[in-house]
Amino acid sequence: MSAPHILLTGNGLALGMPRQDMLPEYHEWESDPRTLLGYSAQFPQAWESRASGWERMRGNQGLQQFEVVRTADEQAIGLTTLHVDAALQKAEFVIVLAPDERGKGYAAEATRLTLDWAFHVAALRMVWLKVLEPNQAGVTAYEKAGFRQAGRLRQSGYWLGKPVDELLMDALPADFPGPSAVAA
Repeated sequence: MSAPHILLTGNGLALGMPRQDMLPEYHEWESDPRTLLGYSAQFPQAWESRASGWERMRGNQGLQQFEVVRTADEQAIGLTTLHVDAALQKAEFVIVLAPDERGKGYAAEATRLTLDWAFHVAALRMVWLKVLEPNQAGVTAYEKAGFRQAGRLRQSGYWLGKPVDELLMDALPADFPGPSAVAA
């Protein structure tokens, strides 16, 4: 397995370039039932689809992905993604953490580092996300990173088979809880 290519370092985590040799791990994280629950997805993506999409993803400037790396041992623990709309200088944020790494406070730092990149390197003017209302751990992590609630889509998702609201959250550069790791 190749060593991580670190781009931005925070307190306990760093953002790095995604690695092709990590695809089986990424797919495992994305296929975990709790991950699917959080995305309001019904079924995992087939391995063949995930593997064949690697090259298309790497060449797509509108899809910027970061590997989340724990700095203490250089272990990859998740991915963050920015679905960038370059014309409007905004992006949708998505995160997935390895199942064994959830509940350790990593989501807030990984989200904050991604916002740091979005605002201070990519010069985006706004980043937004959707989160299912019952996912209070996610909501809390996003708020710690600088996101604010901006609205709701009523009954637009599913949580444990029941319709639930999706919360819309957004962050502007002024919401970023500094200091910036980019400027450090």
